[in-house]
Amino acid sequence: SSTMSLSEAEVQSARSAWEKIYVDAEDNGTAVLVRMFTEHPDTKSYFTHFKGMDSAEEMKQSDQVRGHGKKVFSAINDMVQHLDNSEAFLGIVTPLGKKHATQLKIDPKNFRIICDIILQLMEEKFGGDCKASFEKVTNEICTHLNNIYKEEGW
Repeated sequence: SSTMSLSEAEVQSARSAWEKIYVDAEDNGTAVLVRMFTEHPDTKSYFTHFKGMDSAEEMKQSDQVRGHGKKVFSAINDMVQHLDNSEAFLGIVTPLGKKHATQLKIDPKNFRIICDIILQLMEEKFGGDCKASFEKVTNEICTHLNNIYKEEGW
């Protein structure tokens, strides 16, 4: 019984697309956050230690930005490993969603922003097929996160 709308073939191609970008988890995770903070400066307000950073260069060098970039990529990696097991997948997404909704109070639209930037980066580095293979996964992640937010009263 699966809440996932991905076929076995889609899971496999999503995993190989993800592997390409996950090889450099810290650098690529950092690049995604730096792009988010630069293009959507309001997202910086959630991170007290990133607030004063204005230049992309400064952000790239920051241990905190690098650390969080790596954390984001690790979380997505855990989800990608469990795309064929909805119980395990939800076991990762649910606490993450709850924490961001209740403790961190992050607007859920930011998950879509981050996913779209990951897709952009995939396309730039590895082409449109890579991006297309991963698009369904990002939709799946965002849908589940939004559901958790609704349950938490957002």
